[in-house]
Amino acid sequence: MDSDLDLAFKEAFKAISKLKEPVAADIMLKFYAYYKQATAGSKFPFEGKLDVRNAFKINAWMQLKDMSSDQAKKEYIKLATTVLKNRK
Repeated sequence: MDSDLDLAFKEAFKAISKLKEPVAADIMLKFYAYYKQATAGSKFPFEGKLDVRNAFKINAWMQLKDMSSDQAKKEYIKLATTVLKNRK
C-alpha cells in the first residue's frame, strides 16, 4: 500500500505530465532530478546517447546524490505545487 507521500508524489507527477504549455528548461531539469532521485536513488544508470541534453539531466540528478527518496518526493511535490499554482 502506498503512503500518503507516495500518493501525493504520483498525483503531482500526473499533473505535471498533463501540462499543455511547456515548462522552462531549468524547472524541467529540477523535475527530472527529483523524480529520478525519488524513484532510483543515487544509482546513476544511464542508457542512451550521452549528448548535451542528457549530460545536463545526469548532472542535475547527481547533484541530489545525498538526498533521500522521501525528501526528493517532497521537493518534487513542492515544485509541482508552485508551477501549477502559477498556471492558473
